[in-house]
Order: sequence, then C-alpha cells, then structure tokens
Amino acid sequence: MTDRTSKKKTAAIHLIGGGPKIPRKGSDPLLEAAFAEAGKPNPTVAYVGAASDDDRGFFRLLDDLFRRSGASDVRLVALASPRSDAAAARELLSRSDIVFVSGGDVEVGIAHLQRHGLVSYLRDLHDGGKPFFGASAGSIMLASRWVRWADPDDETSAEIFPCLGMAPVVCDTHAEDDDWEELRAFLALARNGVGFGIPTGAALRVGPDGSLTALGAAVHRLASRNGRVERLPDLLPGADAAATKRPAKPRAR
Repeated sequence: MTDRTSKKKTAAIHLIGGGPKIPRKGSDPLLEAAFAEAGKPNPTVAYVGAASDDDRGFFRLLDDLFRRSGASDVRLVALASPRSDAAAARELLSRSDIVFVSGGDVEVGIAHLQRHGLVSYLRDLHDGGKPFFGASAGSIMLASRWVRWADPDDETSAEIFPCLGMAPVVCDTHAEDDDWEELRAFLALARNGVGFGIPTGAALRVGPDGSLTALGAAVHRLASRNGRVERLPDLLPGADAAATKRPAKPRAR
C-alpha cells in the first residue's frame, strides 16, 4: 500500500455520462480520450462491474466497444459474489493499464468494494499513477459523495454517503431529462457546494491538478447556497475549471 500523503503521482480520471444506448459500430471518442491517459497504445482494461452485480451481458457489450475504441484486452474483476477472490481481484487491477468502473447502482457497487476491502486499494492504485474512468453510476462512484434514501417512499429520509473520493467533485450522469433531480436533492441536503451533471455524450476529465475539462458536450453545473439550488453556466468543451472540494433515491444506471 502507498502512503496517500506522500509521493503521489495521481493520474487523471474520466467521468463519462453514459446512457442507455451503446454504439454498435465504430469507436467512441470519449473512450479514446480515456485510454490515452494510460500513455500507451492499446491499453489493457480492468473492468470493475460491482455496480451491475458483474452483469455478464453488459460486460460483453462494453468489452466489444472498448476493443473497438482501442483497448487490447478487457478483463472482468469479479466482485459481486461473497465468494469472489479479493486477492485475484487485486492482482488483475494491479497489472492493468487502466481501470474502468461500470454503471449500475452506486450504493450496491460501493458495498461490494467495501465487503472485499478494496476501497483503500483502489485509492492507492490511483495515487500511484493508475488512470481510472467510469461511466454512469461508475462515474458517481469515483467522485466524492452521493445521496440515498433510507426509505424510498420518504423524501425526508435522504442522507449523504461517501463514494471512492478519487475525483474531488460530486456528479450525476445522463439525468438531463429530469433536470438532475437527484443531484438537486444532494445539493439541497449538502446546503452549500457545486455539482456537475454529465449528460449522455459528454465526459468530465478531472486532471491530476484538480482542473476540470468538459469533453464531447457541455457539462451542466448546479450550485447550492444555504440549500437553495440554482443552475450555473455550463462548463463548455475545452474550457477548464478548478475542482471544488466542497461539492455540491439512487437510480440504477
């Protein structure tokens, strides 16, 4: 394990909005940009599918897309079963060129990682220079915090819980059609901060220096001041912004 307070070589993180449609042909420029962070052609990818309970059908679809976009090999890091081999998972994660965190359910994904004792290990890999990227719920998992409802039928039961915290932001993904309802709920509960809504077709690159860059399309920004949430100007592709350390019913993604 590395010391998170010294000798950091933190790599960039790409938070991809994702969405319901996966291209059937050709490569994905957002994936190409993420793979470029590995610093080598045709990188190997460790696929963390914890948020989707290691759904094999979804893995096969993304395996094909990743290879079309430049990956040489994609390996599933199986974690959904209590019998999953945590030591084998660490080995696979360690020797990959880049780590992907899949969509699904944020809280379920974090719970699987915690059960196998991999939260600190993943953070240490990132601190040591391993690039990460996520899509949909995986992007939210890579960020700092998220919101859940202890009782899905009781809006007052909302509470904030920690995620992996590799990207010092809070984000929501492909929820532009409902005007970022869950992100707004998070921000109202947090009282103060900024959150990023990453729509389908967009990504947010979080640089090692904390800089934020929109890729593919504009990334939406919302801010909370004493619990009152308002929309800020979008972060446009090519325009950088500083990461916010005080960022601003989980949806299956």
